[in-house]
Amino acid sequence: MELESLRREYLQGGLSREHLAADPFDQFDKWMQQAIELKVGDPTAMTAATVDENGQPSQRIVLLKHFDKDGFVFYTNYGSRKAEELDNNSNISLHFPWHTIERQVKICGQATKISTAESIKYFASRPKDSQLAAIASAQSTVLTSRTVLLNQFESLKQKFQAGKIPFPDFWGGYRVKAREIEFWQGGANRLHDRFRYLLTANGEWSIDRLAP
Repeated sequence: MELESLRREYLQGGLSREHLAADPFDQFDKWMQQAIELKVGDPTAMTAATVDENGQPSQRIVLLKHFDKDGFVFYTNYGSRKAEELDNNSNISLHFPWHTIERQVKICGQATKISTAESIKYFASRPKDSQLAAIASAQSTVLTSRTVLLNQFESLKQKFQAGKIPFPDFWGGYRVKAREIEFWQGGANRLHDRFRYLLTANGEWSIDRLAP
């Protein structure tokens, strides 16, 4: 397979300073709305990168479930690898790869657990099978087979068939408070447009164009 020859041009449009919102959350909201309207596959899917105690980065895909000026929220098992790494080092990077519209968004910041009340509210809004799956899976632990997981799921399904599913205290959300947000728009001849918002000491956002 000759990967060197695989290439394409990015020709869907540029990004200029005058078209950027002063606030990165307003800009993100605009781009997210456009990604949804343009039917980008899984527009809320984002790579979440964490680092272990030895400095080894690790990545996985999670889903963005809420965002506002206070941060970006996702949910997970608090016993998972990502959660253990965040307990040791709260620095995190998020990345939205919207390939079909030739855009990317990168967010760097710190993750903190959201309140139990917020997690309970979201958990209750999930489909019943998704609630059961969150309880059945001891995320990131070794499984002897898929059958073990499916049997655990079916056992819980029978147990709570007629009743309310209790909220698992080992599961909940993180809020990522951003200190850097970068917007990337593909450009012809690999001359892409990149704009970085940096949070300054006085709480304002500075904006810089970066070389591609």
